[in-house]
Amino acid sequence: MTTLDLVPGLITTREKIAEAYGGSKYSGGIVPAKQSKMVFVFSDPKVGEKFGYTFDGQAEDDEFGTLYLYTGAGGEGHQEFVRGNKTLLETATNGQEVHLFVAHSRVPGKKEVRQRYVGRVALDRTKPYEVRWSPVDGGTPRRIIVFRLRPAEGSELLLLEQDALKPAARTSVIELSLEQTLGNLPAQSGVKDKKTEQHSTTETTANITGGPRPVFRREGQLVKAFESHLEEAGHSFKSFQITIKGEPGALTPDVYDETDHVLYEAKGQTTRNNVRMAIGQLADYRRHMDNVEKLRVAVLLPSEPTPDVRDLLAAQRIALVYQTEDGFEGFPIPTTP
Repeated sequence: MTTLDLVPGLITTREKIAEAYGGSKYSGGIVPAKQSKMVFVFSDPKVGEKFGYTFDGQAEDDEFGTLYLYTGAGGEGHQEFVRGNKTLLETATNGQEVHLFVAHSRVPGKKEVRQRYVGRVALDRTKPYEVRWSPVDGGTPRRIIVFRLRPAEGSELLLLEQDALKPAARTSVIELSLEQTLGNLPAQSGVKDKKTEQHSTTETTANITGGPRPVFRREGQLVKAFESHLEEAGHSFKSFQITIKGEPGALTPDVYDETDHVLYEAKGQTTRNNVRMAIGQLADYRRHMDNVEKLRVAVLLPSEPTPDVRDLLAAQRIALVYQTEDGFEGFPIPTTP
């Protein structure tokens, strides 16, 4: 094997990477190199455009630092955790190094693409992937796996301005049935079925730049409990994905009760700031969902808030449902306030 030092900013080719570390030099966006115990991820947002989506790129930094989104493999039908997608997901537990490259430019006179090395990454331990939907295949939403990559411990990524997540080309609201949100997707941190934002533990640790820090999952646990309550009450519920023209990413409301036409935004704490955030989110969602018949909105909380917070919600004509020892107070929401 030849020598190739992986230094962020390096411009090279897949052929040279394969010669130095192994793995395929020709195809596949997720390439395992068994002899070096590495997995190489090759990101090229232009490829996704051919299939109607552009989910690759650096998302806005959040409280956990740098985040790069990477679209899984599979150009037809629903994407599944097989082959390369399975390989990348398993790096969360098998200790294999993951190295991210971004398409840079064409090799003069050839179809081969130069690759720019971004750095060593790892799957977000709190939420290793999310599900997006692309309205292709004759208008039928197609499930897309979007991996969430963070800098590996002790590593820094060299990301450029052009690596930013590309804005959506149009505004669209995709309504997803319960059957569509389920599928052959593995559990995230102990989750069996991903219907919306479900988590089975109240706290976990994310391995991110700056060291481990606790990540509370009260909101996900609350949503899971409320979904179970909806099922017991004989209600059906759905999910939505809202993309906004000119903006990257997508809006994802927590729960839509199809039976009562109520859109819920859940918060893991009952503080005024959390409730104010939920009010803003619901106002934003509602603007883009005028096609949903008789839509009403509600805030879902883990316990009863203060009287003034209740008055705030009432003044905004937003219903309140909160968890109690016996179930959920305020559910079902009266048809007439």
